[in-house]
Formats: sequence, structure tokens, C-alpha cells
Amino acid sequence: MKVFIIAVLSADGFIAKNPKHTPMEWTSKEDKRFFSQRTKQAGVVVFGQNTFETIGKALPGRHNVVYSMDKQYEGVEVTQKEPKALMEDLEKRGFKEVAICGGATIYTMFMQAGVVDKLYLSVEPVLFGQGLTLFNKELDKKLTLVSIQKLGDNTILIE
Repeated sequence: MKVFIIAVLSADGFIAKNPKHTPMEWTSKEDKRFFSQRTKQAGVVVFGQNTFETIGKALPGRHNVVYSMDKQYEGVEVTQKEPKALMEDLEKRGFKEVAICGGATIYTMFMQAGVVDKLYLSVEPVLFGQGLTLFNKELDKKLTLVSIQKLGDNTILIE
């Protein structure tokens, strides 16, 4: 099972201004296209409840999993499983790749569990000054830069 984090960042390193700020408001069409293509290729997307609610509906063409303690959503698998257990369960069901799509609590939980193989980070030319960071707890992980790609005139993708 391959597991990757996919996120978009402002030039000053934030994933959003606040919990209700959606990437649909500030990301480029090139980033949106990459997100759609890469997550459809994976087949499974995992969200936290807040992130999912900013989107408002299940993403078509993908198996949607949402972490929630108390809510149910149409067309979505709701879970509270630990990351390793969820990955094992999805693999048993025949899935080969999973996209972790946020927010910060979910990104942190999967990184701390040691199940993430790769990060796809788009960087957009906007500044927020303050906001939500990619991770919300201290981590100590060494990464290897695989590639830097220009998605459009003003957007880069770091793998």
C-alpha cells in the first residue's frame, strides 16, 4: 500500500487562513487539475471532518473516507481507525494507493503513524501572514526531494 499526503501551501507555508478557508478559494486551476488527477489515480481520499465539510460533498471517482466521531455523510466511509489499521483494511479490500488530503490533524496523525511514503506539495504565490500549518504537532522526519515541477506560470509542485 502506497500512502501520500497531497496539500497546497501559500508561499509563506500555510494550508489555509482558518478552518473554514477552502483551497477552492485561492488555488490555481493547475493545482486543482493535479489534485483531481492524482487523487483519482490513487482511488482513495482520506479527510478529516472539518476539511471534508469545507468541500461539502464526496469527491466523485474516488473512495472517500472521513475521520469523524459523530457524523455520517452520504457516499462516504466514516472511520475512527488508527492510520495503520485503516491502511491494512483498505489494502485487504484491494486498494493499492491512498491520498491523505487534510487537514493538519489528519496530516500529522498519518505522519506520526509512519505510513506516509510521499508528499506532494503545491506552492501558490499568495501570502497569508498567519494561518493553519501543514502539521499541528512537532515532527522530526528527514525527507528526500524527488522533483520540482512547474504546474503553471505561478505554481510549483514539490515531490
